[in-house]
Amino acid sequence: MGGAVDPKEYQLEFFKRNGFVRRKCKIGGEYFWTLNPEQEHCNDAPCVEYYFWKVPKRLRDLSVREARRRFLDFFRRNGHEVLEPRPVVARWRTDLYLTIASIVVFQPHVTSGLVPPPANPLVIVQPSIRLEDIDNVGVTLGRHLTSFEMGGHHAFNYPDRRVYWKEETVELAFRFFTEELGIPPEHVTFKESWWEGGGNAGPSFEVTVGGLELATLVFMQYRVGEKGYEPMPLRVVDTGYGIERIAWFTQNVPTAFHAIYGGLLDEFRRLLGVEAAPERLLWAAARDAGRLDPENPASLEAFYRRAAEDAGMPLEEARRLLEREAAVYAVLDHSKTVALMLGDGIVPSNTGEGYLARLVIRRALRLINRLGSDVSLVELVRRQAEFWGRDYYPRMLENLDYIVKVTGIEENRYYRSLQRGLREVEKLLRRRKKLSLDDLILLYDSHGIPPDVVAEAAKKLGVALEVPHNFYAIVAERHGARGGVARRVEDKTGLPSDIVAWANRFPETRRLFHEDPYLRSFTAKIIGIKGNYVVLDQTAFYPTGGGQLHDTGVIRACGEERKVVRVEKTPNNVVVHVLERPLPGSCLGAVAEGQIDWHRRYRLMRHHTGVHVLLGAARRVLGSHVWQAGAEKTPEKARLDITHYELPSSEEVKRIEELANWAILERIPVKAQVMDRNEAEKLYGFRLYQGGVPMSPKIRVLTIGDWDVEACFGTHLANTGEIGSIKIVNVEKLQDGVVRFEIVAGSEVARYAAGLEETLDRAAALVKASRSNLVDRLGKLVEEQQALKKRLNELRRIIVDNMLYEAESKARNLDGLKIYIVDASLDVEAGREVMRELTSKGKTIVVMTYPKGGGLVVEVAASKEAASAINLRDAARRLAAQGIRGGGKPTHVTLFAKNVGLEEVLEAVVRALEEALGKQA
Repeated sequence: MGGAVDPKEYQLEFFKRNGFVRRKCKIGGEYFWTLNPEQEHCNDAPCVEYYFWKVPKRLRDLSVREARRRFLDFFRRNGHEVLEPRPVVARWRTDLYLTIASIVVFQPHVTSGLVPPPANPLVIVQPSIRLEDIDNVGVTLGRHLTSFEMGGHHAFNYPDRRVYWKEETVELAFRFFTEELGIPPEHVTFKESWWEGGGNAGPSFEVTVGGLELATLVFMQYRVGEKGYEPMPLRVVDTGYGIERIAWFTQNVPTAFHAIYGGLLDEFRRLLGVEAAPERLLWAAARDAGRLDPENPASLEAFYRRAAEDAGMPLEEARRLLEREAAVYAVLDHSKTVALMLGDGIVPSNTGEGYLARLVIRRALRLINRLGSDVSLVELVRRQAEFWGRDYYPRMLENLDYIVKVTGIEENRYYRSLQRGLREVEKLLRRRKKLSLDDLILLYDSHGIPPDVVAEAAKKLGVALEVPHNFYAIVAERHGARGGVARRVEDKTGLPSDIVAWANRFPETRRLFHEDPYLRSFTAKIIGIKGNYVVLDQTAFYPTGGGQLHDTGVIRACGEERKVVRVEKTPNNVVVHVLERPLPGSCLGAVAEGQIDWHRRYRLMRHHTGVHVLLGAARRVLGSHVWQAGAEKTPEKARLDITHYELPSSEEVKRIEELANWAILERIPVKAQVMDRNEAEKLYGFRLYQGGVPMSPKIRVLTIGDWDVEACFGTHLANTGEIGSIKIVNVEKLQDGVVRFEIVAGSEVARYAAGLEETLDRAAALVKASRSNLVDRLGKLVEEQQALKKRLNELRRIIVDNMLYEAESKARNLDGLKIYIVDASLDVEAGREVMRELTSKGKTIVVMTYPKGGGLVVEVAASKEAASAINLRDAARRLAAQGIRGGGKPTHVTLFAKNVGLEEVLEAVVRALEEALGKQA
């Protein structure tokens, strides 16, 4: 639609009133608005070189911090409320991992009109992360960054309340650049454009000065649906100002990295052991960087050539120096992004946002290696956390220990994985003459092998391999780096679709289980019957949700009684009771009595509140990065999955359990209240959304004193003391970055203890001991077993020596090979020891036999020296025709013969070896 937008969308009274003219760029063809009637281009790269350094400006040498402050102060003075930035991991979204722009903070709950904005209008400087251009970071000297600050001033215009729209937005931008930064008005260009993202769209202006785009002003007025562009009742002003670009614009430095990092760039050069490229080369490249298309090899080649010519340097030297500079800049950028991600609690893993964090870490490590540096990424990330933590990112300092520890763990994992992976690469390359992109991604995902490492190995073996220049961007996108594909949650009810459609016609069910979770029986009016599905106007039966199982019980009506076997909730909050057998249709409109299985419910409540208590304890012991990754509560037990970088030690598990039981003894009040969503987020932050993100303007918030707070739909106890006690019964690593805890609570602890006692009694009976002296008895048995093992090893050595003597006395010579026959019928393990010893020296082949399964097993092994002369697989194929079947590796095969005598088998094996040897020769 962008190309077919009505020009009237861009014809503003502000432009007319202030003397702007609409021109068409003679290079790119885009329309733009300017105060300079002689201007022939849109003032944006790639149509022009960067020349923003030459543009007059009143403010100079703004740091990122100062540019941020200037931006916020200007819009605060102009009626905008300043919002605190949100984390870079989008915890409030179910469809997105990372915060990629300031508007993400308000999508989809505010932009859809479901929830009012926290302020209107508002201004925010939001730390953001985008990985779709990660391969270009450094190459373009600052146009691409993985982490950046987006300044956004936003207004939300409702049908009955207009805040401001295009005229005011453009005027505010113009005033900020001309009044606040002191840019001459004739240098500010508004280029017409079109924007889409997150399911919304609208016309936009790109604000360009001196070839550099400093802001984008979007007028979000369409919803992008199956039918195309549908007008939105809520029209949103969505602006994005590049805070780092504003700082770069005001400084007389060649790259954005000089402007953003200042002295930290020099510090990184020293740590990496890399000298700066000559100033003349950097400035030559900087002027042309805006015209560079890093996706186009020809454009990249022309970029290096022009920079070399302008700097008066040989092309290859200029290329080498600029590639080295790009790597330094990328390490600088990536290490900051790692500190941001970990500082906001991401746990590196093989899925979700954890995968994206690991991708950035591993790319940084590869770049450090390519620079020939031995500096640890840990040290670089620590410097970033200390540099930015004192500025705008306090969580970096608060979580510094976690950031440093996890970076170190990931660095060690990477190098271990790399060593293992290289062996897999060699195996794969020997089997295949060509590798696809999917092969490269699989090697990266499974072993962390960078594509250029695979390419180096492939080149040595003559295997064709083409590595995409944007490999990491492709991988990031496949793992959800862009919006709309990440952790989308389907709204599942467990009901047939026709029942959901039928039930949704009824009003929302009054939830008595929330009003009084201790209510055991109730009366209600039957308002819907469809087969064995029943809808009441109110209910105490809890439907499946929030990781908690549904209630069971009975419903009585019209003189009939039916068991309730399941309870579900539709997206419209209608509770559907699934009965064992249908009620008569005549019961419609009747008053029913419901009675829940209270003992089952109470056990569920204990486990659900227990999980909240356990999560609070885990965060206190393991760290604030701990996040709920899943949970389930049943009457018998509960499980809690958390994000954590390693399996907790037994001491940590013990401390978590002790702390959870301390919270139970404290009898902390448990309170549930329905709150305005914005108020709840302001009070408690995004820890609210441990168990999911409710899409509603009001949310049910459960607080356990200051121990834990979450948005939760479940039924809970009045205080933690009612849990009774918690016992952690199992802790396991569910997957990389996720640990599972299983617990029992209340009466189930006694049941669990009874089960343990029964197991102890069975174990005691097996070793002829009592429960009280079981440990002593087991200790003595272990001592006896160790003594027997020692004696067995001594006896086995005697057997091995005898087998060696027998084998050597009957050895055969075969064309320079020595063949040993080993009879292992007495002790197979001893036979294998003999085989290892005999194949460790000279050109030897060992034929070992032993009976098994009514037949004869024959293992044949060749030493390294013999392997060059014979392929045992070939010998095995020859024996198959004689009924001696099996297979294996070229240096070791295992065969099985039935109804064939030992001597006959041995002679057949020797003949097969002779034939295989002759073929090899």
